[in-house]
Amino acid sequence: MTRPTMEDVAARAGVSRALVSLVMRGSPKVSEHRRRAVLQAAKELGYQPHAMARSLASRTSNIVGVMVSDLRNAFFADVVEGMDAAAQQAGLELILNTGRRSASRERTALESLLAFRPGGIILLSPVMPASAIREAAYQCPVVMVSRSSTVANIDTVNDDGETGVALAVDHLVSLGHRRIVHFDGGAAFTAAPRRKGYLTAMDRHGLEPMVIPSEHTDAAGIAAVQKLLKVFSPNNFPTALVCGNDFNAVGAMSALEEAGLRVPQDVSVVGYDNSSLAALRHVALTTIDQPRTEIGRLAVDALVERLRDGRTEPVRRRVAPSLVVRATTATPVN
Repeated sequence: MTRPTMEDVAARAGVSRALVSLVMRGSPKVSEHRRRAVLQAAKELGYQPHAMARSLASRTSNIVGVMVSDLRNAFFADVVEGMDAAAQQAGLELILNTGRRSASRERTALESLLAFRPGGIILLSPVMPASAIREAAYQCPVVMVSRSSTVANIDTVNDDGETGVALAVDHLVSLGHRRIVHFDGGAAFTAAPRRKGYLTAMDRHGLEPMVIPSEHTDAAGIAAVQKLLKVFSPNNFPTALVCGNDFNAVGAMSALEEAGLRVPQDVSVVGYDNSSLAALRHVALTTIDQPRTEIGRLAVDALVERLRDGRTEPVRRRVAPSLVVRATTATPVN
């Protein structure tokens, strides 16, 4: 079956195509009687206005393309929830896809979003080259979340990762920990400031740092713990882990349990993001909170300012992290 068109709706309702267009755009110039007739005809035919066609006809677009780095990471789901609420309020429609943490797949995903002629693009923690993002920004406004930029036509929303990880280290030191290891985020653009925060805080407390290269995945958390188990004996095993994110921390906790180490009695674990995963009762992860829904709202707000308010200067939003203490940290027993 072919997709019903405006012409089909007009024929069914006994009105002109122009009047159907006015109804679909919510125009107040249509009588209530004719509005009901058009909507009834549309319902009977299963007609839905085509968002991209509407945008092309009006030379404006209410479509916002969103590329999510990793669909398995609950942090991004929370950010998208905030974006969706802000988009609904602003009368925008979100189209989502993912690059699966691969630079080449991200470029393909970005090209797919641009084919919709969106009003703007939001990239959540992209790993693709900056040149590809700059090219996209020439076609429409771009907002990046969890990645910085100095390009004038790209807006950014980030948290203060350096401060966030320092909060984690300070918390562990206050509990009496001295052997604190950091699992970093590898190639993720948030990894560098978080690693710097760890190193600075450890130096401030006069402690010896140790950074294990990792990634923002549960599998990488498992692998990092397995590496520690090969390096340290039970007598000098680290008493605390500061993980790159919550997903990484959950993997680390799984590997510790598999090795017979208890959390937090033997090893305290701190995550980062305060995702919905961390708050689950059986996880109860101590973590650093990024206000995820607020980050999503700020990203959409930045696009609205570009699209409707005419702002041309870049904005660099930075949200403040905070410590959330749950059940995975405690005073060390050795």
